[in-house]
Amino acid sequence: MGDDITARRKDAHLDLCSTGDVEPSGNSTLLECVKLVHCAMPEMSVEDVDLSTAFLGKRLRYPLLVTGMTGGTERAGAVNRDLALLAERHGLAFGVGSQRAMSEDASRAASFQVRQVAPTVALLGNIGMFQAIGLGVDGTRRLVDGIGADGLALHLNAGQELTQPEGDRDFQGGYRVVELLVKAFGDRLLVKETGCGIGPDVARRLVELGVRNIDVSGLGGTSWVRVEQLRASGVQAQLGAEFSAWGIPTAAALASVRRAVGPDVHLVASGGLRTGLDAAKVLALGANLAGMALPLFRAQQAGGLEAAEAALEVILASLRQALVLTGSRSCAELRQRPRVVTGELKDWLAAL
Repeated sequence: MGDDITARRKDAHLDLCSTGDVEPSGNSTLLECVKLVHCAMPEMSVEDVDLSTAFLGKRLRYPLLVTGMTGGTERAGAVNRDLALLAERHGLAFGVGSQRAMSEDASRAASFQVRQVAPTVALLGNIGMFQAIGLGVDGTRRLVDGIGADGLALHLNAGQELTQPEGDRDFQGGYRVVELLVKAFGDRLLVKETGCGIGPDVARRLVELGVRNIDVSGLGGTSWVRVEQLRASGVQAQLGAEFSAWGIPTAAALASVRRAVGPDVHLVASGGLRTGLDAAKVLALGANLAGMALPLFRAQQAGGLEAAEAALEVILASLRQALVLTGSRSCAELRQRPRVVTGELKDWLAAL
């Protein structure tokens, strides 16, 4: 089936993410430095909470994106279908993983096809910057249209590529391809990192080029540098060990980018979010959507769709409870409530 290198890598990624040490213990989102302030008299019920929001021209019931993780193999296709079905049931957004395997071998497209189980979900396609340069606008558009996606996530992953034994080494031309894709996709384009974070300088440049959706995807969760370290040997493995804690923590990336780009850019905060309370904290810091994948993926791998649904229900209940306990009926109200920022996060924000 064509060149199987990408597909084998995807299954190796799934193995490592389901069982391996892909979240280095020293890495932190710095969300522990964000304290939401308790409201002892919220004067509301849980039913008063309205978490709905708009994304990619669709209405979500919850401000959550199941972030792109996988695709390209039969096993990856099963993961995509299960998690997309959950997103459909609960009114979340959903992203597939990198469609590189699909661009190399059209027969792998089925692993990215989720419309049969999620006909109305807000769906993001996904391709890396280097692959987008090679595919051009027309080739990239074919990938998006080929799965019936509502938009495209262009992912930036220099840290991962430099550790990956077969990874890219030339990162020139990125802003030019962003400019071309903005013209082609407009508000349907999201530019995202993959766990090393986007800082305010890069975010400002992206916005100047017309980007209106950014996923800061910061340090603190799955380290794709660590994932590649675990696959590598020799020099690459040593470099992966040295750089597995490289990046801008999620809370710092989000707060600094929001400050830099103002209120009109749509921000997704992903990278190490594991609970509904984590989601509430990033929404309070200015995210429009909270993004997560690993807790749902690991539940799905351990117990199938039923276990993933149970995990998601806890996350959603936790998010609603956080709003009630801050006296917030909506994400907009939550952003207006007092919060306390402490410790290392204050240092990051002062530096950025």
